[in-house]
Amino acid sequence: MILIKPIFTEKSNRMNRNNFYIFSVHINCNKIQIKKEIEKIFGIFVKDVRTMIYPRKDKSKYTKKGFIFGKTNKIKKAIIKFEENQKIDFYRKKEKEN
Repeated sequence: MILIKPIFTEKSNRMNRNNFYIFSVHINCNKIQIKKEIEKIFGIFVKDVRTMIYPRKDKSKYTKKGFIFGKTNKIKKAIIKFEENQKIDFYRKKEKEN
């Protein structure tokens, strides 16, 4: 599985109106693999894929035992653009079957 999860922020919600969707993806996948995976899962034609890689960051916090140092993971994001009339509805509620 290439896609990890969709990313929901204020900026991504504004971009959803213009048919842009943001997903967190695995580091070693390329744009062609992302495009094929999106088309297979959602059945929607992908117009454009943009990717960005965020580097690792140093993190530290102070606890009773002293300072703890660590690093965050590398993150790769994909911004996917669909055609005009195509949308993904993440907030659709499932109807109960009686």
